[in-house]
Amino acid sequence: MEVVPAWAPAVGFTLLPHAGGFLGSNITKREIPTWYQTLQKPSWCPPNWVFAPVWGTLYTSMGYGSYLVWKELGGFNEKSVIPLGLYAGNLALNWAWTPIFFGAHKMGWGLVTLLLTTGTAAATTASWYNINKTAAYLMVPYLAWLSLASALNYRIWKDNRNKKKPE
Repeated sequence: MEVVPAWAPAVGFTLLPHAGGFLGSNITKREIPTWYQTLQKPSWCPPNWVFAPVWGTLYTSMGYGSYLVWKELGGFNEKSVIPLGLYAGNLALNWAWTPIFFGAHKMGWGLVTLLLTTGTAAATTASWYNINKTAAYLMVPYLAWLSLASALNYRIWKDNRNKKKPE
């Protein structure tokens, strides 16, 4: 008798990254019309409506990639510790950015978090490449977006760091 349907791990791994995104979206929704709108942003800053579908797509692709690695390595075991551990660390950093940047208004620390996120995403991608190339390729759009996000975070921090805080 099968306890867990065969499709359940694929769905679970694919949906897992969305959990942090969903929790962070509550902070973002609260802060966009108040704090974020007051910040000076570069002309190339994407419109606010772009972020949710982009992150939804990226979370789905990286989540499915993690499933492919998990499946290829036979589940959670000694062989999967590094590739899935790097991925878990990356998810934790990814999820931490929103409360730091939007919640605490710490733009500089947000940038540090994003740079660490990008580093762990690159390490994750490299570790996945020899296990499952498709999984590694599913991380490439995420790496590209993190590059844009890091540049954007840097410009917002640079252009607003000396701004007087409202009393």
